[in-house]
Amino acid sequence: MNQDNYQAILTAFHQMSGWEITAALMGVAYILLAARESQWCWLFAFLSTLVYTALFWEGQLPMQALLNFYYMAMAIYGFWLWHHPGKQTDTLLISRWPLKKHLGFIVGGLAVSALLSAYLQHSGQSQSPMLDAYTTVFSVMNTWLIAKKVLENWLYWVVVDGAATLLYVQTGYYATAVLFVLNTILAMVGFISWIKLYRQQTA
Repeated sequence: MNQDNYQAILTAFHQMSGWEITAALMGVAYILLAARESQWCWLFAFLSTLVYTALFWEGQLPMQALLNFYYMAMAIYGFWLWHHPGKQTDTLLISRWPLKKHLGFIVGGLAVSALLSAYLQHSGQSQSPMLDAYTTVFSVMNTWLIAKKVLENWLYWVVVDGAATLLYVQTGYYATAVLFVLNTILAMVGFISWIKLYRQQTA
């Protein structure tokens, strides 16, 4: 990385608004609380995505604004689901998917992503159509997995957040890229934490 890139990163951090920093910190709190299986993670998810929805809409990034609006709705659903899991247990238990389900999940996500990528390439509405499409589609799908407490959601987040990091570097959002590096690491921590919790509940 040359001196110009370092300067660009420093400039990006200086240009971060107080609201963006607040939203990012609440996003980190969401991941940490989710890793501890705390239902209050969804409150921080809602507040963080509420701020990001407004920021991205104002910044003329409608796709990202819509994605974060979806996250807001999923935060409400996730809180309700974790608080009212059903009649069998007082809390929603962590579950695992068989390989067949994962293959269907991945193939379905890739198919939808390919279609969206082709549309973005044709319309010229994205600086990086492929990464934009694939990260958006799998983010939408994977948010549903974490709401359902599917253990492997954290592994998907490692890949999605890693790809999102590359996307933000390519498009010049260096500060956000650094935040997504942190998210990638926290997703690994979340997976390790849920593995321990899953083993405890199945012991």
